[in-house]
Amino acid sequence: MTDCLAPAKLNLFLHITGRRPDGYHALQSVFQLVGWGDTLHFARRDDGQIRLLTPLPDVDPETDLTVRAARLLQTYRGSHYGVDIVVEKRIPMGAGLGGGSSDAATTLLALNQLWELGESRETLQGLGLKLGADVPFFVYGRNAFAEGVGELLQPVQTPEAWFLIVTPPVHASTAEIFSSPHLTRSTKAITIADFPDASSGASAAEIYGFGWNDMQAAVEKQYAMVAEARVSLSAFAPARMSGSGASVFAAFASEHAAREAQAALQAQSSSASWFSIVAPGMANHPL
Repeated sequence: MTDCLAPAKLNLFLHITGRRPDGYHALQSVFQLVGWGDTLHFARRDDGQIRLLTPLPDVDPETDLTVRAARLLQTYRGSHYGVDIVVEKRIPMGAGLGGGSSDAATTLLALNQLWELGESRETLQGLGLKLGADVPFFVYGRNAFAEGVGELLQPVQTPEAWFLIVTPPVHASTAEIFSSPHLTRSTKAITIADFPDASSGASAAEIYGFGWNDMQAAVEKQYAMVAEARVSLSAFAPARMSGSGASVFAAFASEHAAREAQAALQAQSSSASWFSIVAPGMANHPL
């Protein structure tokens, strides 16, 4: 059996620059990989069957992104192999951390090896886009400046950091937030040269303080607990929301500093229902 980490991601900023003719929103963001996430286990089958051995309660396994990714790759290549999939789920659903997309990308990358297909990363990115806008980033496999719906990617370098990620018990619907009257869609587009890349000597404060998340205000209007979590975390370091929420995060220079903040935050009575994790930033996907 092959064991693989499906890492979470953070949106260091998320600007919405308009709406495309096809109805999708035009985005600009920097995606940051995090050294924590779901763990997926794959066992190759010779009979062509694709089975998810850990289905979520009340969810048809055929709709799971890991199964859809496996079937998409199997059909694309006409492979006679199948797979048994076990998912150890850690990334909360509806948290803006890319859990389902990361699982799908890890499935594509792992099965490309397990089934001995030899497909290029670019081909897998194209297949991944059929599953979700964030999937190509996880297949791309390194921190990136993203445009389009998130599929146009250029590499960026971010400094070493430890992140405290806090997730209140809220499931923020991306579709719902994108239709919110509080969502702005007119942020001026930038270029990758505007982002303070670490390779040019930019400081951590410049990089992690760059820009904002255009979805944050809309989410906080609808889910007061997200605003409460962000404000509470901001007492220790500048904090913002990732993706369409509900997770908020802050960057720290060391694991010790992040864990100190986590302990102090957990001591607050208001945070009793919040999930939190301390994890390092990661430069490359494990696969």
